[in-house]
Amino acid sequence: MSTSSVPAPAPGRRPAWAEGLDELRAAATTEPGRLRVIGAVLALLVVLFGAVTAWQISDRAAAADDVVERSQPLTADAASIYRSLADADTTAAGGFLAGGEESRATRERYGADIATAAELLTKASQSTRGSDGAGAQIARLNRQLPRYTGLVETARANNRQGMPLGGAYLRYANEQMRTEILPAARALYDAETDRLAADYDDAKAWPWFALAAGVLAIGALGWAQRRHYRRTNRVFNRGLLAATAASVAVLLWLVAGHTVARTGLTASYEHGARSLRVLNEARIDALQARGDENLTLVARGAVLTEGQQDFYEAGFRSGMKDLAGPGDHGAAAAKSRLGAALALADDEAGRGPVRDALTHVRQWQARHAEARTADDKGDYDRALAKVIGADGSTGESFDRVAAGLQKALVHEQAEFRSAADDGRGALGGLPVGAGVLAALAAVGAVLGIGRRLAEYR
Repeated sequence: MSTSSVPAPAPGRRPAWAEGLDELRAAATTEPGRLRVIGAVLALLVVLFGAVTAWQISDRAAAADDVVERSQPLTADAASIYRSLADADTTAAGGFLAGGEESRATRERYGADIATAAELLTKASQSTRGSDGAGAQIARLNRQLPRYTGLVETARANNRQGMPLGGAYLRYANEQMRTEILPAARALYDAETDRLAADYDDAKAWPWFALAAGVLAIGALGWAQRRHYRRTNRVFNRGLLAATAASVAVLLWLVAGHTVARTGLTASYEHGARSLRVLNEARIDALQARGDENLTLVARGAVLTEGQQDFYEAGFRSGMKDLAGPGDHGAAAAKSRLGAALALADDEAGRGPVRDALTHVRQWQARHAEARTADDKGDYDRALAKVIGADGSTGESFDRVAAGLQKALVHEQAEFRSAADDGRGALGGLPVGAGVLAALAAVGAVLGIGRRLAEYR
């Protein structure tokens, strides 16, 4: 039986790839060969520059879009969820003080607050990126909110029948709001605020890879033209000159566009997002102070702090300190919410509503002091009228504070949107433009080297 075998390679024969490498090395020792290598490297560098620029700027443009279209609206929605829940609790306490004759307006306001919170929670669950922080808080709020509304309805039913147990149920509802619901809403707000800050960082990060690629490509083109001049004594090579001009244009566009974008985004943060956060927290402080004020009259001293002070009155004073600073008259403290809002506002349209809110905070504090004096003297009816009455009440002052803060929020939201749109607009067209100019630069480099090669034919 015969066997077959594979012929062994001829002695001393090298692999094909090694021979090809030798041929390439030999070609590179001639001027035409060197020119071909230079042309290929130049084309590769400018194409790489364009591709990296398009990639990095696209990422930053997407982050800037997220700031405007996703992160900031979600942050605003989270703040509105907190506000709606706090306002619902405040309204429920105010309606309870009115006794069995709770007004239709109060019931409608409470219902609207709960409906708004539920609607925004649904929207947030659909829009959030599913991060553990935001998703967990949304689920927590969805579990707790029905329990809270059930306690409020039980308190209302007992109150309509004149049963003292209604006050206990309302305090249970308020305790759940304070210890479970509002902390979850605050955590949701903080999570969305952190996401907004991360998107800002992504949008403003310098595209270092693109800048380095641009400097490298332009440096290589400059070296090639200097080499061309030294070997031919010709000042210009039109192809290489066009490639250099296109690459310089991309680099300048990259630097200028990103600088303008950073400036606009920074302005939107400094004069928009920061102001919005402070104003939202001021509104939250006002709502919590109003709720504590109402519950002071509901509890009638039944809930005390460890120092044996009225729990809700202590909460009111703490809220007012955070809102406007210590004391009950004069300018807002620099570190208070209203003081910070005034410092951040960059025009009269932003400062005016905040000053109005401060004026009514001081009025609120004066009227609150009158209510507390009446209550301490045993004149509960006068104290009640001073808190929930139609004219000259703390409720009237609170509504004016809320109106001033809302007006300031609308203005700062417009300031944010205008500056952020200017910032992200500066990046528009840059990825496509960089790609087109890089392609033209590559063609120019190849044509410029090709013209030199033609001289050897």
